[in-house]
Amino acid sequence: MTALYRGSAVTATRRTLAVGRILYNGRTMKSYLELVDCHTLGPRNDVTPLFADRDGFAQLANDLAEPFAGKGVDAVAAIDALGFVLGTAVAERLGVGVVAIRKGGKLPVPTVREAFTDYSGTSKTLEVRPDLIKAGMGLLIVDEWIETGAQVSAAIALIEQLGAIVAGIATICMDRCPVTSALRDKYAVRQVWSEGSRVASAESEP
Repeated sequence: MTALYRGSAVTATRRTLAVGRILYNGRTMKSYLELVDCHTLGPRNDVTPLFADRDGFAQLANDLAEPFAGKGVDAVAAIDALGFVLGTAVAERLGVGVVAIRKGGKLPVPTVREAFTDYSGTSKTLEVRPDLIKAGMGLLIVDEWIETGAQVSAAIALIEQLGAIVAGIATICMDRCPVTSALRDKYAVRQVWSEGSRVASAESEP
């Protein structure tokens, strides 16, 4: 993904900048999140300015990785495409490798695939090399933004059908909808665009 969804199909929220801090539903959040461009031409926000800022991106990666340090993460499962950028940085903090969860048809080798329908109603697939995921491995899933939860659910299905364990989910924001609420109930979720969601440490991020 190259940007973040702002449409009414998932959580429709007002995002306001105030004196170098972001207010979200009345909550003050990390100042580096002001680098996310909320004033785009389409219905999605753009995180690439945050990724381009060395200090802000480093702090984002640290904040997402910190709750999972020493928690049995053997590798980061990074979701195509901007999840690759963020997931690689998180993996470096945790001292582990990256398993690339690709969009369907991208890998030139035999793969395991899982179909899903994205936020726009388009049918897609994710795929992974099965030799990269071993039974019993702990995998931290990283994507830059989780909208409907369909794509991350497909990644979970790939990991679990290969006998590995989802150690948690790390993202800038996980929007609220029935699917993502179920994911929060089942897995440790770390996000920095906070709604007071459950995170790996069971504490909310200010």
